[in-house]
Amino acid sequence: MFDLWAKLWRQRCARGQVILVRFADDVVAGFEHESQARIFMQDLATWLEKFGLKLHPEKTRLLEFGRHAASRRARRGLGNPETFSFLGFTHISGRSRKGHFLLIRQTRRDRMQAKLRVLKAELRKRMHQPIPSVGRWLRQVVQGYFQYYAVPTNGTRSAMFRYFLGRLWWRTLRRRTQRDGFTAKRLARLVCDWLPPARILHPWPDARFAVNHPR
Repeated sequence: MFDLWAKLWRQRCARGQVILVRFADDVVAGFEHESQARIFMQDLATWLEKFGLKLHPEKTRLLEFGRHAASRRARRGLGNPETFSFLGFTHISGRSRKGHFLLIRQTRRDRMQAKLRVLKAELRKRMHQPIPSVGRWLRQVVQGYFQYYAVPTNGTRSAMFRYFLGRLWWRTLRRRTQRDGFTAKRLARLVCDWLPPARILHPWPDARFAVNHPR
């Protein structure tokens, strides 16, 4: 229903560039002009009311983001552009080393912490399994995690996930015996042998999401 309504709104009301990205009931809408963003949000709220629905008051907000956001806010004496979260990533209006606009996407800290808590509990259950068995399982876990989160500008957070997971594994192994034979050197060897390195696996959004619309 949202897609059908948004298509009609774009045809009848849109001025300037408009981009809509939706996953289930989570939507990010981008507009060239702030006035269009305000009209869209108001029209969407009015349309939803007809079905007894409403926008989430805490998750729905209007923010200045993109290539010119930082300079425009600086002229008005405001701070850095706001960030927003979408599909497990925090999106940031950043700058490259050369000073050009750079879309920075980083794993949401709370999502990574929640994932590590789940893995910590699972490692406790597998505490007495052979190291190769647990290592193969962890390799699959890390590969799956990187398949989603290993995007450009997220290399540091991906490496952090791998590091903290290795620490959790090390602590679990140390609990297996009174004799502490698992030194930091052995931890590094285990991580190197079993956990895939943090590498960027996906292209930039303009290469993956190359969508054009008549408007």
